[in-house]
Amino acid sequence: MDSITQALLGAAIGEATLGRKIGSKGAVIGAIIASIPDLDVVLLPLYSAAERISVHRGFSHSIVFSFVGAFIISFILSKIKWTKLVAYSRLWLFTWLALFTHMLLDAFTSYGTQLFLPFSNYRVSFNAINIVDPVYTIPLLIGLVLSLTIYRNKKTRIKPTLTGLAISTFYLILTLGIKGSANNSFEANLKETGIVYNELLTVPVGIGSVNWYGVAKTQESLFIGKYNTIAQNQITFSEFPINDYLLENINPELTTTLKWFSNGFYTVAEHDGKIRLYNMQCDMQGIRTYGDYKAPTAFYFEITPFLDESYNLSTGMHKRD
Repeated sequence: MDSITQALLGAAIGEATLGRKIGSKGAVIGAIIASIPDLDVVLLPLYSAAERISVHRGFSHSIVFSFVGAFIISFILSKIKWTKLVAYSRLWLFTWLALFTHMLLDAFTSYGTQLFLPFSNYRVSFNAINIVDPVYTIPLLIGLVLSLTIYRNKKTRIKPTLTGLAISTFYLILTLGIKGSANNSFEANLKETGIVYNELLTVPVGIGSVNWYGVAKTQESLFIGKYNTIAQNQITFSEFPINDYLLENINPELTTTLKWFSNGFYTVAEHDGKIRLYNMQCDMQGIRTYGDYKAPTAFYFEITPFLDESYNLSTGMHKRD
């Protein structure tokens, strides 16, 4: 999820658990702690282009990190002026919730989160909500603002924050139901079209989990279509060959990483002697067409192979035509 939403969620948890004890400082500390997992981006310059793919939403977004981080951070909080009078058990619970909800919220997006590191690099991804969705964020913001202003000196101080959390959480769970409905529509349209597929990926785009892209994978191709849960339109699918053969002479470690990152939903194309890999799992922005060149989405990884079997990995973005 976007950084602002993650900070708001942490602030809301801070207000709900510590607001009555330390006032608005609870929200400030919560926002800071909830932002810690995303500091993994600071480490990216230390890694190669291929390694960076797996660093973000890596160990700092794991369940193990949430427990270890909770022990360390709550111990520090127990020693500082603002929070030293708060019971350690409450500080630990607050810290763990601020960290763990960050990871869980990210897992609802299509990018995926390596929750089980260091035991497994499996990326948990419910593909239910867009990375930026005000429908989730706004109730958190309104509830928190009311608690910190109008309700600040009232006994019911944390009630607006709890209400905002409840509404946002209800919407988050609701997106799973919306996804299920979208899946049913894609499956029905694929059956009508006569496309026999092995796997189906559906990802939301835009606000409110209303618009969805579906990607049906066969042995040789991906079939991509768009669906609106309100309009309930007939879905038209565009076919894109996977072109796995284009990766045969590319560094196997790199190709394994890129395939892992895409969860198997990718297509490959060749352009000016360079290899482009389009990742459907993490980037669905609509089909891009430029004359005879058609891309399944905007973002791509570009591999430039060299004669000594080394390579250069970069990224690119197609603009709308």
